[in-house]
Amino acid sequence: MPADRPGGEPDLDAPDERAPGILLSEPGTLLERVAVAVFGLDEQGRVAYWGPGAQDLFGHAAAEALGRPAELFLPDPPGTVARLLERARALGYWRVRLAARHRDGTVFDCGFRVFPVAGADGGRVVMGLASGSEGLDRVKTNLAFLDALFETCPIGLVMLDEELRYVHLNQALADMDGLPVAEHLGRRMSEVMLTSDGGEYQRILRAVADGGRPVVGALVGLRTAGRPDVDQVRSVSFFPLTRAVGTPAGVGGLLIDVTDREQAILEATAARRRLALMDRAATSIGTTLDVHVTAQELVDTVVPEFSDACVVELVQWMSEPEVFTPELPLVTRRIAAGTTLPGAAAELVGGQDRALYPPGSSIHRMLSSGRPVCVPVNEEFLTRTVVDPDLARLLVASGLTAILIAPLVARGTVQGIAMFGRSGARPHFTRDDLKLAGELASRAALCLDNARLYSRVQDIALTLQRALLPSALAESPYVEVTHRYLPGSGSTEVGGDWYDVIGLPDGRVDLVVGDVMGHGVPAAASMGKLRLTARALAPHQAEPGDLLAELDACARESGIELATCLYLRYDPGTGAARIANAGHPPALLRHPDGRITALGADLGVPLGVGGVPFRTTGAVLPDGATLALYTDGLVEARGRDIDTGIEALRACFRSATGPLAAAADRVLATLLPEPPTDDTVLVLARLRRATPA
Repeated sequence: MPADRPGGEPDLDAPDERAPGILLSEPGTLLERVAVAVFGLDEQGRVAYWGPGAQDLFGHAAAEALGRPAELFLPDPPGTVARLLERARALGYWRVRLAARHRDGTVFDCGFRVFPVAGADGGRVVMGLASGSEGLDRVKTNLAFLDALFETCPIGLVMLDEELRYVHLNQALADMDGLPVAEHLGRRMSEVMLTSDGGEYQRILRAVADGGRPVVGALVGLRTAGRPDVDQVRSVSFFPLTRAVGTPAGVGGLLIDVTDREQAILEATAARRRLALMDRAATSIGTTLDVHVTAQELVDTVVPEFSDACVVELVQWMSEPEVFTPELPLVTRRIAAGTTLPGAAAELVGGQDRALYPPGSSIHRMLSSGRPVCVPVNEEFLTRTVVDPDLARLLVASGLTAILIAPLVARGTVQGIAMFGRSGARPHFTRDDLKLAGELASRAALCLDNARLYSRVQDIALTLQRALLPSALAESPYVEVTHRYLPGSGSTEVGGDWYDVIGLPDGRVDLVVGDVMGHGVPAAASMGKLRLTARALAPHQAEPGDLLAELDACARESGIELATCLYLRYDPGTGAARIANAGHPPALLRHPDGRITALGADLGVPLGVGGVPFRTTGAVLPDGATLALYTDGLVEARGRDIDTGIEALRACFRSATGPLAAAADRVLATLLPEPPTDDTVLVLARLRRATPA
């Protein structure tokens, strides 16, 4: 802008002052605050265009101004209009501050911007924009104030759009959040400011954005994406922003860190976070009776919410009883681990699965007291506890600076240890963290002990069942047998499925398969009793139905409530078969031509019910036919009823040619879910005649 001469007259020969930049804003926002007059002057300095704003600013109607000399509103000093036109044409754009006169005679300071425009007829018009200097100065002052406010104000300032995404913020707020300004822009506030208030903070913001009342001085406990482990309390004030046309434009806000002043809220926030972690632990740890899954559930619960890394180790006791002795080394086996840290930390938790802790280690100190301890990763810890130099090197390089060690003790027995590690980027473990770790470890220890005891019972039941199942089946030159027994997955108990092949003195062969209702040791014991009884009775019973009647009496005397059994006696000399069924799925017979028929479909009542005789039916089996006897675990599963399963077995059994072992494996692979949900028995028998029919 040209400097003024002494006496207040503008120096039109002074160098022009160009605007340093262009201010972009919503259309109309500045025009609503500063009246702008638009006018045009022809080559003789007469008014050629007179906009509504010119009438508002200078007071002359268009009819009064058009065609008249510009001295109408620029009277002094003489020659001002000519110099204005000259500069506009020479420079292309020029701005200056001049004294203007209103229609009522009032003289006021006014800012002008002028530039030439070529007309359609080749003539040139100088267009001018004029505003009262008072309004311009006010806007400039406000903009300068806002720029200084955003640059130097120690209070966090933010502008959000209608979707509560960051549009503008100052460095003070970026420092509070621990993230650069650029990493805020375009993100939702909920992605940066992490609260544990059930979404109440976001509901407040949404209400303000939707045109609600401003919020002033609300206290909010939070963490941020840039500092996820630092609890803060902020006093926040938000107000709705509007565009020039009055439509909602978002939210403006002021945020003050009052953490030190509001320690009580901070503590309450931390307490809620601990309760939330315990609540998640209650629902996510111990969902199965698998030791490894349970341990990994503990790791997944605490990483990264509570710690940067976690390891769960079970004690490997050298002898009975399982009692911790401080004077002896402690051997552990790692069963679960996890970390969010890269590099050496990931290598550390994924390394060796066995560890030896010498007497005097931090592990011994923790187990002796029975309470969690927190130890720094220093020279003493590395030499007295870690011992292994390679492991110590990884621990130092991992970035972990503190380790919280908690005992896994349940029912008076030390199960193992849980170790939680934090890096230097997180706060140190506090007394409340020690208490929380102890509670998490206690819950995990009880779940691990339940899983361990269940595994032991499973092992006992499976061992008992395998001991009671036949170690070797009877052999016959006329009956080729392949058998398969598959226990259910680790999430189900051992069932009472059983089978046997019994050779009789006269050359006949008995094939039997059964299933005792229930699981575990009782079912395995009942299964063994029925199998041994059937083997003992087989040589003395003429008909399978009579043998089932004896088994039914045995079941009732032994307290076996329900069991199924299919009994088939085959005579190789005649090809005749006698069959009796006590509530069991029927046997399937594959004829040499590929047809499939059912044997024993005439179901009787299950064993243990009593009072109902068992019917024996007969059939002649062709030479070269193949029998399939099985339990319901093969044909019944969740989402598939037994009839559908039997039809699937028929289809699969139809192609059971070639070696029986391969056929049995193919049937199991086709029909069983992964993992199996129940015990399964499959017996395949290829029959031959002693004398051709």
